[in-house]
This record gives sequence, C-alpha cells and structure tokens, in this order.
Amino acid sequence: MNFFKTKPRTPPDIVRGLRDAIPKLESGPPGSETRRKAGEEVSRNLQAIKGILYGDGGEPLPELIAQLAQETYSTDLLLLLVQNIAKFDFEARKDVVQIFNNLLRRQIGARLPTVEYICARHEDVIFAALEGYSNEEVALNTGMVLREMLRHEQLAKILLYSEQFYMFPHHIETTSFGVSCDAFANLKETLTRHKPMVAEYLDKNYDRFFASFTTLLLSNNYVTKRQSLKLLGEILLDRANFSVMTRYIAQESNLKMMMNMLRDKSKNIQFEAFHVFKVFVANPKKPPQIETILRRNKEKLLTFLRTFHNDKEDEQFSVSIHRPLKVLSLPTDILRLIRTRSNSLSCRYRTCDAGRPYIVSFSPLESITL
Repeated sequence: MNFFKTKPRTPPDIVRGLRDAIPKLESGPPGSETRRKAGEEVSRNLQAIKGILYGDGGEPLPELIAQLAQETYSTDLLLLLVQNIAKFDFEARKDVVQIFNNLLRRQIGARLPTVEYICARHEDVIFAALEGYSNEEVALNTGMVLREMLRHEQLAKILLYSEQFYMFPHHIETTSFGVSCDAFANLKETLTRHKPMVAEYLDKNYDRFFASFTTLLLSNNYVTKRQSLKLLGEILLDRANFSVMTRYIAQESNLKMMMNMLRDKSKNIQFEAFHVFKVFVANPKKPPQIETILRRNKEKLLTFLRTFHNDKEDEQFSVSIHRPLKVLSLPTDILRLIRTRSNSLSCRYRTCDAGRPYIVSFSPLESITL
C-alpha cells in the first residue's frame, strides 16, 4: 500500500490555492525566490482550473465544474484575476482568458450562472476588463474577456449605461495601434450586437452619446476616423435606430461635418462620409436649414457626384432607395446621378468577380458653402 499517494485536490482547494498565491506575487523584491514560486503556484492552479473546465485528458465532469464555479463566485475570483492579470506570465494570462470565456458560456438549462453572478452587484468585473486597456501588456487579454462579456445583453447593458462607457474614446485615441483597434472593436460590439437595447439607450442619451462619438469622427488618426464613419453609417442605417437617424440627419452641424469630410484628402474617408451624407439627401422631410445647404451647393454636388462613375447597376441599392427618391425635393439631375452611381455607393458590401473590392475615385469638392 502506498501511504504517500497524493490526494487529488478538490475545486475549492484549487481556488483557495490560487487566491493565496496571487498576493505573494508582490512579496519580496522583483526576481526574488518568493515571487518566482508564487508565479509557479498561480500557473499551476490556473492549469488545474482549465483541466476541470475543459477536461484533463477526458470529458469534463459536470459535478466538478459546478463545485469550481460555485467556489469561484463565492470568493470573487473573477474580479481578482482581471485585476491582477498583469502580474501573471504570458501563458497564465492566456489561461485566464480561456477560464473566463468557458465560465461565461456555461449554461444550466436556460440559465447562465456566471452572467447572473456578474449582474448581481459584481459589475466591477466588466469595468476592470475595460480598464485593462490602460495597460498595453494585458490590453488584448482583457479585451478578449470584455468581448466575451459583451455577447450577453445584460452585461453589455451594464457597460453601456455606465460612466465607464465614455472611456472608450480615451482608450481608442491614446493607445497603440493594436490596442486602439481592439478597443474600437469592443465599442462596435457594444453598439451593434444588441440592437433594440442600444436603440433605446441612444434615444434616451442622444446628446451625450453623439457629443462623445463626434470626437472620434474628428480624430486626427486616419484609422479611427474611418472606422468611426463606418460605424456611424451602420448605426444610422439600422432599422432599430430609425428615430436616432431622423434626429441626426435633421441637425445642420452634422450635415456640415459630413460635407467637409467629402473634401478630405483621403478617398476612403470621402467614401465613408458619402455613405452618411446620402442619408441626409434621401430624407423626404428635410428641415429648412438642411434643404437650404443642399440647394446652395447644388452645382458642386453635381460635380462631385459625376465622379462616381460606374457602369454597373446595383439592383439591391436601387430598390432600397426607390421610395425616398420619389419624395426627394432635390433637383432630379442630382437624384439621377445618385441612382446611376448606386453600385459605387454600396460597393462596401460587394466585390467584383475577381474577388477584389470595386475601386471608386472621388474628386474632392474644392469649396462648400455652409
């Protein structure tokens, strides 16, 4: 009989071992033996948790997963992991992301226990993941955790209705390229995945949201500016956001901003701006100030639209704008140009036979009377 056989550790033992090891990561001077051993203990326990969740050489055991999840909730381990992920080594950080994502997807019937746990006064987990963008070393790890949480409407709503939501422009504008793109991806996820909920939020918080979002539209960073214009077009053209769209295209300042962007030195910025500009044109109930600006610039708009030369027809786009075209108050020559250039207007969503996007050439408007 082997009296020295190690007793398998239970899920509560593993969680407690991990919680005890994390504070020791800052014990003693950097590079000390204490810190090294603590790092090894953290990695060992994270690997053990992964083994339970994903199955260590076999199928995961539901009873062990249930014990692990319960211990994780009762000890607030999820928040502790996000707050301390920067202290972990590279592989341990990846383990944290996998553990988070597995627990967030765990279902019991129709219930999502981890989502329920975070919603029940543990929303700091969401905000800690967002704050991860402040640390470039772990930003992409915490960004993946945040993205998984945003898949769930209850968690996305907590972030959207929080003050922390308005930190997105800061993280997008002040971080490195990779981190900025990841932050923008999560901003887009927040605003486009759960459409009815977002539409209600935008309707109630229209002024504050667009005051913040406009800073991204006017960014000096080309990528941020272009991505923001694309996202604005998606928001305005979504059926769920109809009331938001009508408010946006009734504002003179918004039309002026888009017309100025039509003069941008980047053809891609011009193109994205035109996708938003055409919504102002297609509005059958344009306010007087919008109508005045468009009519005042009729000749310049005609010159600009003629550069959208493409012989191909886009039937889908023609159908989509048929009704607003019937009630447009702009001169028919402008409307005809918009219709005949419809393929160019929607080429963002189509590719040519060779699999490459259609290339559209724009001539900037030399001057616009605003």
